[in-house]
Amino acid sequence: MPAKVRQQLKSARRIVIKVGSHTVCSNMVANGEAADSDTRDASPSLNIGLNIEACKRIASQIQELHKNYEVLLVSSGSVAAGAMARGLTAIPHDIPTKQALAALGQGRLMRAWEDAFSEWKDHISLAQVLLTHDDLADRRRYLNSRQTLLTLLNEYKAIPVINENDTVATDELRYGDNDRLAARVAQMVMADGLVLLSDVDGLYSADPHVDAEAEHFPLVSEITEEILAMAGATGSAVGSGGMLTKLQAAKIATHAGCVTIVACGAVEHPLQSLADGGKCTVFPAEGTPAAARKQWLAGILVVSGELRIDDGAARALANGSSLLPVGLVAVSGNFRRGDVVSLVNAAGVELGRGLATYTSDEATAIIGCRSEQIEARLGYCGKSVLVHRDDLVVFQKPESGNVSHD
Repeated sequence: MPAKVRQQLKSARRIVIKVGSHTVCSNMVANGEAADSDTRDASPSLNIGLNIEACKRIASQIQELHKNYEVLLVSSGSVAAGAMARGLTAIPHDIPTKQALAALGQGRLMRAWEDAFSEWKDHISLAQVLLTHDDLADRRRYLNSRQTLLTLLNEYKAIPVINENDTVATDELRYGDNDRLAARVAQMVMADGLVLLSDVDGLYSADPHVDAEAEHFPLVSEITEEILAMAGATGSAVGSGGMLTKLQAAKIATHAGCVTIVACGAVEHPLQSLADGGKCTVFPAEGTPAAARKQWLAGILVVSGELRIDDGAARALANGSSLLPVGLVAVSGNFRRGDVVSLVNAAGVELGRGLATYTSDEATAIIGCRSEQIEARLGYCGKSVLVHRDDLVVFQKPESGNVSHD
């Protein structure tokens, strides 16, 4: 692993780990093929279809990581767990049945992780979070999801266990998208690292199960069309993703400033193996998560409204603070929560822009308001900031006319 990448991971504070169905589930097949005899004859039970020992091994390593990092776990396996709970030896193709099986299996999957983490003396709270790509596409739902995850990490020191909400999603079930979901989560919480654990130990020039001469790529600096063309079809009978979704996930995450690693989850201690220099493919990050987010905000061409602020608020922004209602002087435009707004000073000069945590009507109601007064103004307890510093890019400092995309 290159020294630069090692340094990026060493200085990381937030990591997303995605485990695929092949890693957490017992040997089960799709397309009507028979399963191994030990699973075919098994009677339904709480953890049937889930490889509990694998979950325990991963949990023990996450337990160690959690001492120094904030960790989010994206776990596949609900459909396979549900299928095995019903005594099925194959995963059906039709979407309604898969959705029903996901509903049956999700509780079993979560219980498996709860049991796995309970093995260790240092208790860590787990929190189940079910998301769809619609949740991440809609700005308000995106912000709600993001705030929930950050609260779990920062206030409760919990590990979110995230999966697709397969009972309502359809495209995800059809194409297998937990890889890209993990990348979107990494992007959403500004994670520094993304680890995709699957049944492969990285990118090859061809399917290594078919071509013994296939070349392994330990480092991919840029995901080109040629690289994407190397990705084959689904590699696991239990999972529904493949190398293509992992490359697409890596592209999303690295653009968001997140180092991405594709490695095999079937080894005895997959995360420790990576730390010891185990075989994998590394996709270096393009900058940092904060820089990537601010670059995106700076590039927004259309803003939905304007927040005029006083000199004190302008100085606070230049020093890296969030925008508080007490520094707000006037509101222009009609915007919703999560829309991009421009921040201007008394002279009308744009100092920066960011994502509004309130609608234009709500922002107007709390102009000049101190944090403890927000509830009285709005009738409910809202956020203490109008624009959070993580969702803010400052163009121009109040004492200077030079533009600087900090």
